[in-house]
Amino acid sequence: MMLKCPICGGSVEVPDDALPGELVDHDCGVTLEVVNDGGTIKLRPLEGVREDWGE
Repeated sequence: MMLKCPICGGSVEVPDDALPGELVDHDCGVTLEVVNDGGTIKLRPLEGVREDWGE
């Protein structure tokens, strides 16, 4: 599915089976979190510190 980046307004491709809490990196450099907003899947900028687990 295609969603809109809340930062730059660009298109973000999100897998159809994405679950709330999954992270998506966008071309504008922001990391976005998939959220369920009243039954609608949306994206929001990741808040806080993200652990990269050695990646």
